[in-house]
Amino acid sequence: MKRLNNKIALITGAASGIGLAAARLFLEEGASLVLVDRNDVALSKATAELGAPDRVMGVAGDVSVEDDVRRYVDATVQRFGRIDVFFNNAGIEGKIAPLIDQDVADFDKVIAVNLRGVFLGLKYVLKVMVAQGSGSVINTSSVAGLRGFANLSPYVASKHAEIGLTRSAAVEVAAAGVRVNSIHPSPIETPMMRSIEDALGPDHPEAVKAQFVAGIPLGRYGEPVDVARLALFLASDDASFITGGQYTVDGGMVAA
Repeated sequence: MKRLNNKIALITGAASGIGLAAARLFLEEGASLVLVDRNDVALSKATAELGAPDRVMGVAGDVSVEDDVRRYVDATVQRFGRIDVFFNNAGIEGKIAPLIDQDVADFDKVIAVNLRGVFLGLKYVLKVMVAQGSGSVINTSSVAGLRGFANLSPYVASKHAEIGLTRSAAVEVAAAGVRVNSIHPSPIETPMMRSIEDALGPDHPEAVKAQFVAGIPLGRYGEPVDVARLALFLASDDASFITGGQYTVDGGMVAA
């Protein structure tokens, strides 16, 4: 049997990278999908690529805006009647610079998407899951939620804070049969990492990538599908006794 057969999955940051890889995998495993992204052009392209219009719906929205979050949750329930899986995945890297050179506006932007966006998603999705008595939430944090990285202080701070939200939410909703976990990818082959490499080494981004790879014992960046497979496990009934945890998909980076 498919691992998400007849389940309804809601994915934010779904138009590219990890979110789109998860959408493909969840669809293959039997789920119906609601995809959320603030880039409506990319979102339309992603939903068209996935096909299955009877099982896939796109909702354009900004996860940091409360009205948008309320709207994408309401749209999911109106279309499919429930939410079984919430991949709370949208995020941005922010300005790449030493902490003393970070602007308050840039800091606030990162916190708005990476932290307030996660909080708002939890606030509105958990109401649905608690009422139905089941559900699995997967928050996308990062290895940057588990250790420090120079020149990424707002991003690192936001990803550390996600752990607190994950653990608190998991404790609050466990009695209702709802699970909440976070996943922590290393550098992944996505547009976000291209942006970070270019910012850290505009004249030699390939050298920046090589430096990151040197810190990963398995000797490569991950692929989006590597993260999607972990999300699939946590979304599935195979993880029915797992909640409040932090799970790396990092090629050994945190262990090194």
